[in-house]
Amino acid sequence: MGTISNALSLLNHYSETRAEIGLAEFKQLSGRDKATTYRYLTELVDFGLLEQDPVSRHYRLGPAVLRLANVRESVFPLRNAIQAIIDRLSEATSETAHASLMQGLTLSTLAKRESPKHAARVSFSQSQIIPLHATASGLAILATSDDKLLEQVIKGTPERYTVFTHADEAALRDAVAKAAQSGFGISDQGYEEEVYGIAVPFFDEHACAIGTVAVACPTSRVSPELTELVKRELIVAGRASTKTRGGTIPAKLEEAWSRSGF
Repeated sequence: MGTISNALSLLNHYSETRAEIGLAEFKQLSGRDKATTYRYLTELVDFGLLEQDPVSRHYRLGPAVLRLANVRESVFPLRNAIQAIIDRLSEATSETAHASLMQGLTLSTLAKRESPKHAARVSFSQSQIIPLHATASGLAILATSDDKLLEQVIKGTPERYTVFTHADEAALRDAVAKAAQSGFGISDQGYEEEVYGIAVPFFDEHACAIGTVAVACPTSRVSPELTELVKRELIVAGRASTKTRGGTIPAKLEEAWSRSGF
């Protein structure tokens, strides 16, 4: 990565449970020396992407992040519309539903809803960055994107999160091929043990996959009936999400859903 990428990558360490980070922790998280880390942090503060607490000296996300988020939502309004779709998807399936947007070689969570129907349910942070190779959402994106994206993921040496992760090239290519054939990205404990996920992509006005809608549930609750229900509702949610961007579902994906009986 270049200097700019290295600096901006520090922002990925923030989450709801890690709202402030000190220099020493940043050094440990990034694996860089203290002087380099401090230089990156100083530049991020200068541009308003971070701000430093005057007492603790810890860094937190700065006002520029909020300003840019407001600009993004004003120019490309998406969050509220997608949240409504995800709420409906969760209610229809009685499971955790979420939507994600492409962010480089990962996905960034846009909206989520955890169904209150079950005490045992899948829960995750909305700040979570989702890998393409290990999740249903990622496989759905890879199956409907240019082959170059898959080659980039493979070249990046995919991380193994569980024993079920498609971390080697042959397994990942096979999983992507199955997703392309069926029209659904499916991950059986690929990212987290005892979690089963199904996802479909949604598209922009150029018919490019820009994000996904997905449902995740405990593996103990998976059944043919639930799987069929989730897939039907995901198609509805995928089409609705695509409509919010004035997009169209590619013919190949419609054909894949038809082959799968939907």
